[in-house]
Amino acid sequence: MSLPRFLVAGASSGVGKTTVTIGLLNFLKRKGLNVQPFKTGPDYIDPAFHTFVTGNSSRNLDSWLLEEDRVRYLFHKNSKGKDISVIEGVMGLFDGHSVYRDIGSSAHVAKITKSPVILIIDGSGISTSSAAMVHGYSTFDKELKISGVIINNVSGEIHYEMLKQAIEKFTGVKCYGYLLKNSDINLSSRHLGLVPSVEVKELKEKIEKITDMMEKTIDIDGIIEIAGQAQDISYQKPEKIKKLVSNVRIGLAYDKAFNFYYSDNLEVLEEMGAELVRFSPIFDKKLPDNLDGLYIGGGFPEIFAEKLSKNLTMIEDIKMFIEENGPVYAECGGLMYMCKSIIDLEGKEYSMVGIFDNVSEMTKRLQRFGYIDVTINDKTILSEGLINFRAHEFHRSKISQMESDNLKYEIEKTRFGREKINWKCGYAYKNFLGGYAHVHFYNNLEIAINFLNNCSNKEMR
Repeated sequence: MSLPRFLVAGASSGVGKTTVTIGLLNFLKRKGLNVQPFKTGPDYIDPAFHTFVTGNSSRNLDSWLLEEDRVRYLFHKNSKGKDISVIEGVMGLFDGHSVYRDIGSSAHVAKITKSPVILIIDGSGISTSSAAMVHGYSTFDKELKISGVIINNVSGEIHYEMLKQAIEKFTGVKCYGYLLKNSDINLSSRHLGLVPSVEVKELKEKIEKITDMMEKTIDIDGIIEIAGQAQDISYQKPEKIKKLVSNVRIGLAYDKAFNFYYSDNLEVLEEMGAELVRFSPIFDKKLPDNLDGLYIGGGFPEIFAEKLSKNLTMIEDIKMFIEENGPVYAECGGLMYMCKSIIDLEGKEYSMVGIFDNVSEMTKRLQRFGYIDVTINDKTILSEGLINFRAHEFHRSKISQMESDNLKYEIEKTRFGREKINWKCGYAYKNFLGGYAHVHFYNNLEIAINFLNNCSNKEMR
């Protein structure tokens, strides 16, 4: 089956990869194409922008969290029936889990999915040096083909023509256009990256402005032609994906405070028989009726801590659900919400659900960042006993010390390809389990199966 596609990669972080990707998505949509977006790596924020632009739920393709065949399956599953797929890369093209291997990098995902690569470079302050840059990226990995270049932060058409001539003469890689320097199209940042799409004011106007610029300076038809040259890929559907439960309603916390979810996580729960019922811990006064479980993802509860704290009826409803042994799984921001209180970056403290007598405090630097291996060797809502899975952490908050008996995650992180560090997380209480780890269920589908089985076991509550 022909699945036209390309991957947008940056020479490094900060070259405008997300801005270019968003513009291309909207440009393709203006051409009348049904566009399926993807994001390399574990990020939640960029996919939300993709979804906002295209109307199609963006998916994560992470070759460290997921086996290669799972990456191919998820790509094919979500691209089927679409006109074109666009994969946004992560960091620089070859940056991944380790300096010794390309696992987790944009380059690795491009090779797994056999996607042509469009390289984004920053053209400010250079001329012929741009050719040396592109030459290095195009020859570094002989298994990877860079099919084109887009140059960002160009001062004008004359500057672009100078760069284009140098790149095409010395590398043979074709340039497909440029974006002018323009601070009006920059997207706002926050301590964990870009401000989420649900919070960006006048987002649609910014996207239209980017696309208007691209219509004058980007050869979109040439890029579409490249996408159409992508080779077919084969895959296998995981055998464990089948209906397991019925009449199981899971409350999904979803609003400005909690919106970090992998779309494929939510979809696989539904494929296994769950009904997901969205609710807002900020605005709704109580939980939806007749729930069998709760899933509270990550986000920015510290930004909306005052509003969360004032919604006392919701806090009491969630606390009662947990005290009555309702199964609840929480990740990162969801875990912070379960603490006695949150202290924000200004030092203000706000009361939260309080199933733990611990405080979640924001700090000015990252506390944990990167890929981790997690082991649970106990019965929890995610495990029957021993279970292993890969995950990702990215947070600036820290939680005051908790009794080790309540910690169910044994975590190992490998740094610099060799050094291993260990710590505990995974806070458990009754049928609640929450941790800083962000988990992609396709890494180990037993996680989703165990969670659903616990939600369906009403006799235990």
